Amino acid sequence: MKNIAIVAGGNSSEHEISLKSAAQIMSAIDKQKFNPFLVVIKGSEWIVKQNDKKEINIDKNDFSFVDDGTKIIFDCAYVTIHGTPGEDGKLQGYFEMIQLPYSTCDVLTSALSFNKFACKSYLATAGICMPKGIQILKGEKIDVDDILRNLGLPVFVKPNEGGSSFGISKVKSANDLQAAVDEAFKEDKSVIVEEFIEGRELTCGMMKTADRELLFPITEIISKNEFFDYDAKYNGQSEEITPAKISEEAAHLVHDVSSLIYNKIRCKGLVRIDYIYSRGKLYFLEINIAPGMTAQSLVPQQICSMGETLTKIITLQIEDLLKKH
Repeated sequence: MKNIAIVAGGNSSEHEISLKSAAQIMSAIDKQKFNPFLVVIKGSEWIVKQNDKKEINIDKNDFSFVDDGTKIIFDCAYVTIHGTPGEDGKLQGYFEMIQLPYSTCDVLTSALSFNKFACKSYLATAGICMPKGIQILKGEKIDVDDILRNLGLPVFVKPNEGGSSFGISKVKSANDLQAAVDEAFKEDKSVIVEEFIEGRELTCGMMKTADRELLFPITEIISKNEFFDYDAKYNGQSEEITPAKISEEAAHLVHDVSSLIYNKIRCKGLVRIDYIYSRGKLYFLEINIAPGMTAQSLVPQQICSMGETLTKIITLQIEDLLKKH
């Protein structure tokens, strides 16, 4: 059987969510085909966690570990870290150096997709529609009048690199803009301010293998809060409708744009892409290359809605990955 490292944790505010995603994957993975090990990363501490055994340090020279005198080598890494270093290309670079197959996008795509402003700037060249926005670097003076003139109110203020809605604010008054930017800077060294688009929030999971394209059913998110914040995501403060009750034409648009984005930035494995659908136009928000896989997460809901199991999709993803290596 192939040894699979389910790599979780990370150094961001999303550490605990990542562990929940990993628990779901550990539970769903086909243990007749794969021998999974939970590997938790936080800073320089990389450990294998086993239910009935003590925690064992990973040898970073080759991402192996020794258990009862036996050296365990991994056949691939299934990365489920949300945030750094699992979504921004850092861990991918390490795996490339030691030549270990991994489940996510490559170094360049990971780094690009994690930087929301850079990703949008790049995709704009492909004609992808998106909200107008500006980037603010730490230490830069905020020109409130210029922001209001270009983006209006309300606006969204969010960390440029990050997820799970940490540090995101919806700002309705010019007086609240500075505080929102300061809050976002707690999560990252650059911040984006983006125009508010009134519309329906849609998200689509997908995966491409060597011979198949799987476009999952689309989910519409209706937040009970001001927007789809952390509470809405993980504490039941939202209604998630899968498949979304949208026209066939709108569904085709979401799937076509998702497939285009996947190819344009050369994605690999399973991703989720978020949008706002407004007045017949689809506005790209962001792409998640290691989407949440908890029991409450959107991708598992979509997989279930299409009549598949998480076990089957994970198997397909890992087998495709191993076939390519």
